[in-house]
Amino acid sequence: MRAVVQRAKSARVIVDGETVGRIGPGLVVFLGVGTDDSRDDARYLAEKVANLRVLDDEAGKMNLSCLDLGLPVLAVSQFTLYGDCRRGRRPSFTEAAPPEKGLELYGAFVEELRRTGLIVETGRFQAVMTVFVENDGPVTILLDSKKQF
Repeated sequence: MRAVVQRAKSARVIVDGETVGRIGPGLVVFLGVGTDDSRDDARYLAEKVANLRVLDDEAGKMNLSCLDLGLPVLAVSQFTLYGDCRRGRRPSFTEAAPPEKGLELYGAFVEELRRTGLIVETGRFQAVMTVFVENDGPVTILLDSKKQF
């Protein structure tokens, strides 16, 4: 499972002209599910995101997490994180999970984040979404559940 995590001043997701998810300050997570991912991957990444110390403390150092500050997360599914561009010019998505598995594990990730007590907003799985992110920093972190060790 892969995640692109961005620190945001605000963010929102629009589907068919309707805002389906919105946060003020917090984190935006673009989440991709791979063919060999499991609930363990979802649990690992949710714990990592909730405790990721990329938010500023009083001294301006990245030392605090969403859990520390009670800030929300906007989680957006994005299978294109598994795009493989090593050959040719058009990405291959053979490593991305099929939609049923992607939906299940995206849901598990959101569920695990909510279990921590965080407020979690979402996009809409498999929808064409317009995502607005007002980056803070900018701070962007790449996470991959297969690179735990």
